[in-house]
Amino acid sequence: MDKTRLRCKELESKVMTAQEAAKIFENDMVVGASGFTPAGYPKAVPVELAKRAENGEEIGITLITGASVGPELDKELAVSGVMKRRFPYQTTNECRNAINEGNIKYQDMHLSHVPQWVKYGYFGEMDIAIVEAVAITEDGGIVPSTSIGNSATFIENANKVIVEINTSQPAELEGIHDIYIPQAPPNREPIPLVSVSQRIGTTYIPCDKEKIAAIVFTDISDSTRAVAPIDDTSRKMAQNLIKFLKEEVRLGRLPENLLPLQSGVGSVANAVLGGLCDSDFENLEVYSEVLQDSVLDLINANKVKFSSGTSITLSPHRLPGFYEEFDKYKDKMILRPQEISNHPEVARRLGVIAMNTAIEVDIYGNVNSTHIMGSRMMNGIGGSGDFTRNAYLSIFTTESIAKNGDISSIVPMVSHHDHTEHDVMVIVTEQGVADLRGLCPQERAEAIIENCAHPDYKEKLRDYFNRAKEGKFKHTPHLLKEALSWHEKFLETGNMK
Repeated sequence: MDKTRLRCKELESKVMTAQEAAKIFENDMVVGASGFTPAGYPKAVPVELAKRAENGEEIGITLITGASVGPELDKELAVSGVMKRRFPYQTTNECRNAINEGNIKYQDMHLSHVPQWVKYGYFGEMDIAIVEAVAITEDGGIVPSTSIGNSATFIENANKVIVEINTSQPAELEGIHDIYIPQAPPNREPIPLVSVSQRIGTTYIPCDKEKIAAIVFTDISDSTRAVAPIDDTSRKMAQNLIKFLKEEVRLGRLPENLLPLQSGVGSVANAVLGGLCDSDFENLEVYSEVLQDSVLDLINANKVKFSSGTSITLSPHRLPGFYEEFDKYKDKMILRPQEISNHPEVARRLGVIAMNTAIEVDIYGNVNSTHIMGSRMMNGIGGSGDFTRNAYLSIFTTESIAKNGDISSIVPMVSHHDHTEHDVMVIVTEQGVADLRGLCPQERAEAIIENCAHPDYKEKLRDYFNRAKEGKFKHTPHLLKEALSWHEKFLETGNMK
């Protein structure tokens, strides 16, 4: 037991093994776990919980997290059958497959909605909160590790709390967090956050010591994912985005250092944001949910002066260097609960530039960011909706084609709607930029086809649109059966050309 990590003497008696802590769980419990894409999630206890099911015990839970988590949690509980329901976002293959096969009941949710649903009791009573920490303070406050996510809300509302103190996470993380928990209506007050670098809360999560049922020491590192290197396609998208932003500055619609930037998760989002390293922009700020590799690159390039998120999720090869040089970044980063990092009120107040990725975009600007061919769930909507609808400027990026050119990412009608045309302002592909602000549906279609579609599909899309305009109703012309056939043809042949 490391007493520099567990500083509350009253809680020393709660230290136990992961196997012992796993016995606290009972069938049909609602469990909240720390973790956000995938950083700062509990690792040792979930593995032992999975073993209980593998040994023949009847144990099934509802699992709620901040966002995606690592294999020790999502994979193990999915494969063992422990996970029966899952909210609100996931990325593990085993969990995704079980959802698409109907073995796990899953609701895809806006991430900013989850904490208040917990508070309002919409998920039922929360039995256990299990969270990763770097330390517990003298008064029993829990210091999170590389993410906060919904940990504060889970701890506040759960009947019992299990803490994994992870000694592989540097103790120096203490101090980077800013915990502020809004009250529920009718007592809710405005969130007093008016700048990206402002602190409004505590550096630890307050916790009733009587709630803490178990403390487990672990040394298992975050199982983060590598991001793809910046390729020519991503580089062209970044160049198109930078050119667009420069024009917005020239027109007086953005200041020279832009407005706070939000970026989605994954290789494409990381590459597009990282493209700003080669731009003339300086003194940038990031107000996002996940701080990825590109944020470090921008800090190293003296482009970003401050960044705010709810998670630090770096590729495996970047983690060691980040920990070694943490002092270099500590005064330029802050982690908040996702109820604050993703809050519409704050995004609107700060004037966030939201940059998220799409699976497909239709000619009128509707975006599908979650489903393949309308039915197969990939990951979830995540925080893209929280930011898109409330952004000063909402931007979606996507490669114009997918599956080595067999599919056009620009289609007549998306197979699943996540972000409607009402919220989408700008589409960026490697082909160009479609600025949709102030355009009627027909004008939007012309802009997207001409500027964003791949040359292999541009004429086909033009033909569809022109024939659709011959119909009776002119506002948003569609040939519904044919629009859907774009997806059917791929399902039947594997090739839409």
